[in-house]
Amino acid sequence: MTATLPVAASRPAAHRAPRPGRARSRRHALDTPAALRALLAGLVLLSLAWGAFGGWVATEHSSAADSLVAVNERLSVDARQMYQSIADADATITATFLASSQPQLAPLERYQGDLAVASGDLAGLQAADGSQATRGALARLSAGLVAYNGYVNEAKTEYAMGYSLTGGSFLQVASEEAHVVLLPAANTVFTQENAALNAASGQATELPTVIAAIVLALITVFVLYRAQHWLTRRTNRLFSPGLVLASVLLAVSTIWLAAGFLGARSDLDGGIAHGSGPAQNLALASIGAQQIRGDAVLNVISRSGNASFQDDFTSMSTRLRAYLGAAATAQQAGGKGTASVAAARRDATTWFATNTQVYRLGSASDYAAERNLVVGAGAGNTTAGYSALEGDVSQAIVADQAVFDAAAAAGSNTLGPLAGVVIAASLLMAAGCAWAVSRRLAEYR
Repeated sequence: MTATLPVAASRPAAHRAPRPGRARSRRHALDTPAALRALLAGLVLLSLAWGAFGGWVATEHSSAADSLVAVNERLSVDARQMYQSIADADATITATFLASSQPQLAPLERYQGDLAVASGDLAGLQAADGSQATRGALARLSAGLVAYNGYVNEAKTEYAMGYSLTGGSFLQVASEEAHVVLLPAANTVFTQENAALNAASGQATELPTVIAAIVLALITVFVLYRAQHWLTRRTNRLFSPGLVLASVLLAVSTIWLAAGFLGARSDLDGGIAHGSGPAQNLALASIGAQQIRGDAVLNVISRSGNASFQDDFTSMSTRLRAYLGAAATAQQAGGKGTASVAAARRDATTWFATNTQVYRLGSASDYAAERNLVVGAGAGNTTAGYSALEGDVSQAIVADQAVFDAAAAAGSNTLGPLAGVVIAASLLMAAGCAWAVSRRLAEYR
């Protein structure tokens, strides 16, 4: 009998042993100088990319903070001051001639001083070259101030010649020019500059770009770790000093960037919340008070019986209380503005009561008493109440602006050196990576 040997089962293709030559060539390809050169280029470029992007982020925030302190806040103050000066000039000159056709020198000098301040602020705002809406409003103001002053000068001439009715007519035209052209245009400029201030504040404290920089830093950390691990497995060295140095520099620069930004953001947010924010509300309260004062004076001139002035007073007084209340809530604990805002709120309550009495007298056709309460020299008239309220509001604004300036300057100073730190660290990182991989390349020579 013939013995038949069993046929050996063929091994599945999936379990075939790899060819030794192919495995060796793949490992060899990973260890070639070409792979190390690619690693060197990648690490250097990634280090420089971190420096470029991180430095750009730091520069953008620092620039926005600098602009916030040096430009936007100043322009916002100029716009507010210009509005207040125009409103005060109109109320002053109108009340002065209503009280007497032969006015004293002090109110005339106050009028001229207000116009000089408004003209100076206008020139500064025009030089800043703002938005199209701002430029249009500034052009109307430039032409309107000339026309307004011309009407007032005509009124002065007529009063000096003894023509009170003609002088009063010119004065009424001037006041209408102020209320119809100048003050709306000044309010537009103030609104636009406040919007620019808020935009600059948002740019200085925004998070997305900083988060993107931190994400890039984390990616760089991962790549450095993988590179270190790859070299360790192929060189039997536990650490590569160059890559360790690059990792430490990356960690330090990232932490410095994040901590610096958060510190500056805290300063800027505090300055806006307790400085710029309440100052804006106080500025709006001041504008409202000037509108109430101007309407009361204009109502005495017009004698039209129009109820719109009284309706505007009711509406504006409610808003003014809200502005003062918001400013009081936002005051810095123990700050200098707290007492001034509290005094302004008390003065506003008294002044509103006096203005209410003014409109009651007008409704009763008691024009002599109404006129005396609006432009008279007595301690209890609206002029004295207006001056007291404006004085308190102005002191509070100065105090709040000081809070903002200090906080914004601190934030700007914190952001200033961040770009230099990140860029210097990235250059040293690139040098460390180049040194680490170059040492391995040298072993092939």
